[in-house]
Amino acid sequence: MRVLIGADTWAPDVNGACYAARRLAAGLAERGHEVHVAAPARGFRSRPARQVGPVVEHRIRSMPVPRPAEFRICPPFGLYRTAQNLLLRVRPDVVHVQSHMILGRMLLSAAADLGIPTVATTHMIADNILPAISFLHLPPEKLRRLFWWDAARVLRRARVITAPTPHAAELAERHGVPGPILPVSNGLDTARFHPDSTGRGPAFRARHGIPDGPLAGFVGRLDHEKHVDEIVRALAVVRRQVPDARLLVVGDGEQRPRLDAAVRVAGVADAVTFTGRLSDDELPDVYAALDVFVNAGTAELQSLVTLEAMATGKPVVAVDAGALPHLVHHGENGFRYPHGDVDALAAALVRVLSDAGAAAAMSEASLRIVADHTMPATLDAFEELYRTRLPSRPGPAVRVLRSTTPARSRMARSDGNR
Repeated sequence: MRVLIGADTWAPDVNGACYAARRLAAGLAERGHEVHVAAPARGFRSRPARQVGPVVEHRIRSMPVPRPAEFRICPPFGLYRTAQNLLLRVRPDVVHVQSHMILGRMLLSAAADLGIPTVATTHMIADNILPAISFLHLPPEKLRRLFWWDAARVLRRARVITAPTPHAAELAERHGVPGPILPVSNGLDTARFHPDSTGRGPAFRARHGIPDGPLAGFVGRLDHEKHVDEIVRALAVVRRQVPDARLLVVGDGEQRPRLDAAVRVAGVADAVTFTGRLSDDELPDVYAALDVFVNAGTAELQSLVTLEAMATGKPVVAVDAGALPHLVHHGENGFRYPHGDVDALAAALVRVLSDAGAAAAMSEASLRIVADHTMPATLDAFEELYRTRLPSRPGPAVRVLRSTTPARSRMARSDGNR
């Protein structure tokens, strides 16, 4: 099968949607599918198609935006024609876009006009995009309504819509995106993220100068909706009962200066390690070094970092918001706490860090729960969706276009590519 994935955010971007799309593309290619990716270039000129690892990248001219930092968008002028020409060259069996933003919407429109089956996965909610559209100078509630109006208007062009969790699907439907939206997990690479049996955790601590002792950690963008300041303030409370407790923060973002100030105000500057962004190769070592993972983000549609921590066998303390209740089962593999309740967050961390037996049981529970989110299961779901939920015959426009080309070889058959 020839699949074209449209991604408004792609490497070297750092965010959950980007990682999910990259894993999907690589996984489909490993199963024998021919995978093309349309994504923004890193400059104002489009680049010729080129093979990058297992996929063919088509980089389309883009421009930077003020916020979020380093994010780029494809200018809409002439983009529909660019998308249409790309589809005419690639002739995919299915177009699978990863957002309804500028490039994604143009690919959906061009594919619909050419009769190519389409799938759209929604990885976003309004809070993810508010900083980028703040230039409209509208109240936040009006910006949220504008976001969902636009999402519903664009996503209805797709034949099938998916979301990473039942929560994400229900949220989108409640805000007018046409359903039924199918929940399909983003998936997790358990070959990379698994319990530490080789001493990766202690080696990571040694590299980054982190002393022995109880260690909580967060991985992700340091943006407002992640609320890492709550974790910092909770650490000060935790250390009253667990004096040697420390916090590891991996990632970067616009909130970093405020967090530097927060650790000083809370009096925990000597107990917090900021590493900035780390390479993908080092991320498994991060989770191996932790005793508990903490997620205070209120805008999670799934949270890949939480899945990665759970696959490494870590208890999780998370805010009771978004899709996190799907992953963090209170009292089983960790605890949830009300957003903004720093004392409740601290109490949950103390319970995990001060009871080794309970922490071990939570670790085992995390491994059981995460077993439902493996990458093979995600690939199976999307392959089945491509085969059974989309038309088996192309539309008239694609039939005409393909009539002048040699028939393509049959898709490779294997246990993972049925």
